[in-house]
Amino acid sequence: MMTDPIADFLTRIRNAALAKHDKVRIPASKLKIRMAEILQSEGFIKAFSTLEEGPQTLIDVVLKYDDAGKPVISGLRRVSKPGLRIYVSKDRIPKVLNGMGISILTTSRGLMTDRDARKENVGGEVICSVW
Repeated sequence: MMTDPIADFLTRIRNAALAKHDKVRIPASKLKIRMAEILQSEGFIKAFSTLEEGPQTLIDVVLKYDDAGKPVISGLRRVSKPGLRIYVSKDRIPKVLNGMGISILTTSRGLMTDRDARKENVGGEVICSVW
């Protein structure tokens, strides 16, 4: 049994990017699919798709690289962990690299980026930071 599926999601993307793979296949959940949607809309990944393979649904994430072949995602960090949850109010939502990266938060209105949470005027649990 996996104790932290979100950390596994982030680690698989990080490892695939460092190994210069075109895509990576990850076990799916509603939360992971929403995180992939956010990463795609923010321009960190090219695309993603879900596919049924036996009893488990999988996410195929197509990674994005710049012209020099460097991964667009230079860093992924899990902030809130199962053993230590990090909650922030609407006034204390962290900025990643002074706005160059994003934080993904889970709020009462669903999963969203730090910019969207500031716009919606809500706080929540900081899931991860991406830059």
